[in-house]
Amino acid sequence: MSARCQVTGATVSFGRSISHSHRRTPRRWTPNVQRRRYWVPSLGRHVRLTVSARGIRTIDKRGIDAVVADMLARGEVIR
Repeated sequence: MSARCQVTGATVSFGRSISHSHRRTPRRWTPNVQRRRYWVPSLGRHVRLTVSARGIRTIDKRGIDAVVADMLARGEVIR
């Protein structure tokens, strides 16, 4: 499973760690993604989404129906 949020589209970002001696080594920042199950009244069923912590806040703020409608409009697969 890739670390990608289905709501916000957040993915892994890459950079470098810098030590005390300023030696640079590659590293990666992964988003805080979790598998969550939501009841969607407009579809009449549960959906399982991979969402980041920010995506969960977006769903809480806008509502699951509005978020799912946007996801379907941009062609996201919802299972």
